[in-house]
Amino acid sequence: MKDPIRPTDDEARALARNLIAEASFGAIGVLLDGHPVVTRIALATTPEGQPLSLISPLSQHSQALAADPRCSLLLGEPGDKGDPLTHPRLTIQARADFVRQGEAGYEALADHYLAQRPKSKLYIGFADFFFCRFAVEAAFLNGGFGKAYRLTPADLATA
Repeated sequence: MKDPIRPTDDEARALARNLIAEASFGAIGVLLDGHPVVTRIALATTPEGQPLSLISPLSQHSQALAADPRCSLLLGEPGDKGDPLTHPRLTIQARADFVRQGEAGYEALADHYLAQRPKSKLYIGFADFFFCRFAVEAAFLNGGFGKAYRLTPADLATA
């Protein structure tokens, strides 16, 4: 059987970076008590273009990430028309890295996050909220029917 994965090219890299840059939310998969759990989270990007979320330790996914930082993100939404499976989507395998208030880099992340998600001003200052940066380890792009690619962290890095 022929490998369905295409060689990664500049078009695939650009599409994947665009899916990250445009995502205001995504689905996160974590392990909780040995079972996979998937939920929706708000997303922005770090100044380097990596996925970033503002989360609370009260959520199940943040508790799961504290116990095991390995996670997966699914980005990309189907359009209004057509088969949902023909629309591009990106699966990212990552490790969560927390940045809490008072820690180095928090204020810069907060300013950057607010520039992208101004409505989060309502709760960004709550003491229990903190940032979760997602360090990409690998990614899988489905650019539409028959357009599958494997991507590395370098493929997703922005200039």
